[in-house]
Amino acid sequence: MRIVPVIDLKGGHVVRGVGGRRDEYRPIISTLADRSDPATIARALVAHFAPAEIYVADLDAIVSGTPDVASWRAIAAEGPQLWIDAGVQSSHQAGLARVTLQQAGISGNLVIGLESVPSLDSLAELREAAGNDAIFSLDLRDGVPLTRQATERSLSPRDWARAAVKAGFQRIIVLDLADVGVGRGTSTLDLCRTLSAEFPSMELIAGGGVRELADLRALAAAGCSAALVASALHDGRLTRDDLRAVAQSESA
Repeated sequence: MRIVPVIDLKGGHVVRGVGGRRDEYRPIISTLADRSDPATIARALVAHFAPAEIYVADLDAIVSGTPDVASWRAIAAEGPQLWIDAGVQSSHQAGLARVTLQQAGISGNLVIGLESVPSLDSLAELREAAGNDAIFSLDLRDGVPLTRQATERSLSPRDWARAAVKAGFQRIIVLDLADVGVGRGTSTLDLCRTLSAEFPSMELIAGGGVRELADLRALAAAGCSAALVASALHDGRLTRDDLRAVAQSESA
């Protein structure tokens, strides 16, 4: 299993996510760095953990449609490939985001988050516009899909995962926002086991609630090949030796 550090952007700062309650997000306090600007945090993450990818949740883009491209550049300049959730809601926005990445010289893939998806029927169009390497984020809160259409609220997480696979997504993030930054562990293990069994060729990525090495091992056993992690890296609960241990155990 590999670790994908998370950077939540808001107002030009890296902020700490707390249960998906974005009005409570504040500039991050980290044991890795003494500032909260994106370049400093990205540099510290690369220096300590050498990640191949960093997941960027651009909250200004998601909430208000104003992408922080300068921060994308600053993070990408430290070397990792970016997974960027910029609140894409349409094929037009997906196309613009891809052009922006290209013009900025950023190596990155778009994340299509369920909370931004206008409807189930739009998934295939969004995947095509976002590119073959686009990643679907199955956004949940306390296990409930964050859907925008009232008529689709009866759909289960499995329904959305099946629709994403049918639309052509080859990677799915299972992210419960209620688990983020609250230190209670991950609540998606059973769902990850179910999706891994149903879609064995799909890359499954877990997000939210990782506290320690035991959580990573549990997610790996549930079929996840990667995990999104933020707070545990900045608080020192997960070290580079822990990440090395879980990577070696999976390759053994």
